[in-house]
Amino acid sequence: MPFGGFDSLKEKVLTPWSEKDPIAKVKSPISKAFKKDTDEKGLVTHDEAQAQHEEDHPELANLPPGEDEKRPGPCDRTPCANLTKRYQIAILSCIGFIISFGIRCNMGVAVVDMTNNVTVHVGEGEKPHIQRAEFHWTPEAIGIIHGSFFWGYIVTQIPGGYLATRFPANRIFGLAILSTASLNMLIPAAAKVHYGCVIAVRILQGLVEGVTYPAQHGIWSKWAPPLERSRLVTMSFCGSYAGAVVSMPLSGLLTDYAGWPCPFYVYGAAGMVWFIAWMLIAYESPAAHPTITQAERIYIEDSIGGSTKQSLSVGILSALPHLVMTCIVPAGGQLADLLRRRRILSTTNVRKIFNCGGFGMEAVFLLICGYSSRNTAVAIVCLTIAVGFSGFAISGFNVNHLDIAPRWASVLMGISNGVGTLSGMICPIIVSTVTRHKNAREWQTVFLIAASVHFFGVIFYAFFASGEVQPWNDDIEDKNGGDKYKDIDKQTIVDKDECALTAEEGMGTYGACDSDIIPKSKEELVQVPAKDTYLHGDPDDRELR
Repeated sequence: MPFGGFDSLKEKVLTPWSEKDPIAKVKSPISKAFKKDTDEKGLVTHDEAQAQHEEDHPELANLPPGEDEKRPGPCDRTPCANLTKRYQIAILSCIGFIISFGIRCNMGVAVVDMTNNVTVHVGEGEKPHIQRAEFHWTPEAIGIIHGSFFWGYIVTQIPGGYLATRFPANRIFGLAILSTASLNMLIPAAAKVHYGCVIAVRILQGLVEGVTYPAQHGIWSKWAPPLERSRLVTMSFCGSYAGAVVSMPLSGLLTDYAGWPCPFYVYGAAGMVWFIAWMLIAYESPAAHPTITQAERIYIEDSIGGSTKQSLSVGILSALPHLVMTCIVPAGGQLADLLRRRRILSTTNVRKIFNCGGFGMEAVFLLICGYSSRNTAVAIVCLTIAVGFSGFAISGFNVNHLDIAPRWASVLMGISNGVGTLSGMICPIIVSTVTRHKNAREWQTVFLIAASVHFFGVIFYAFFASGEVQPWNDDIEDKNGGDKYKDIDKQTIVDKDECALTAEEGMGTYGACDSDIIPKSKEELVQVPAKDTYLHGDPDDRELR
């Protein structure tokens, strides 16, 4: 048999039954026997595999007519081929936060070599010598340098949320990372002029980085389907914790072998390279993306509704809690979405449990860390567990803005993150004031204050938080006269039957709701009574008069 004929025969035998092929509807005895055999052995049939494939790809559930041939097959499920645009954006956002938070940590590691004498070992058999500190900054000046970043950071939180509603949020986020990376490369030169110049650069970095979180919420308000919000947002934000994990040991290593200016240049260059990739992949919305598949675009739019060795070891120990948090944050996002998708818990309960449980347990371990023992290993373990538990809270408060007001999520994130940034300005002052003598009792007071703030926030959130769309989200309609965010969260768990409440008039309900919103009466066509007495009157009326 020719090879072409063999291929044709193989295709007919192996191709599963299709609605488009009437001949294939007649199943052969061999296919029936095979199906029976697979069912008895517990093997996965084609129908089961197809159902599982559609569950893994929700955007393919309601493809328009003529799009069936674009359905990806098993061979398309490689990591690269199966990566949708929204997850590409999430991964790039994560990398952007890694760079952004790495830039924040550069100074904390490099300043050790910049302001302290360092013992340099030149080679074997040679006497080590002391390398004098390049800068003689006072502890107060160093404290101001560290805190100056937040002076600018707090200013642009609320304006950043406003800008994310007025301009494409993806561009705002990209330009923020590019700007802070460029400024990072100016710090070595600024340090050689005066520490006041370093403070000025750090303030500018805070100003541009202050828009990153609001911009991210602006991005996900258009890209994240309701049931994937926790997963996508936490995937993006876990880069902030991974940034500390990577930056602290890496900055120590670069400082060790290439000098203290090296971390500033490396992260600056990384930010510039990242910006190029970001502008090529990230777009304002699915509708504006030129290479997105129609299936993914329809799915999203329908869902939404329109150093020395010492510095290296210090860096590794400092990164350990953030390493745990980097693992906890995406795992918590997956678990939160799973609980909502399977209707185990409502959105409100998911947010409360994750937020209160995460921050509550963090407070407990902070107290244990401060009061249980003076053992270094115990302190590191307790602090690591505490920070790890706080990772679960990211699936609570950090996603909550998108739940209660998708339209204004970026503005709300700017407000809440701006208020939260106050701690970055106040905490260094409080800690330096309380720990004047650097003894254990003073640090216990610091941990007690931190735990108290945590418990207050947990109690407040438990009583007043909500995961449902608020009425004021829809108060202002869009310019076209319609509310494109109406019924935005149809896939979230609600107390009433939304499907019945949103049914068309005359359709009625299916027993899950007794609401009177839908009229029980139906329209009928009736004939208007006749008025012509000659055609429709009595026989006497038809006689000519």
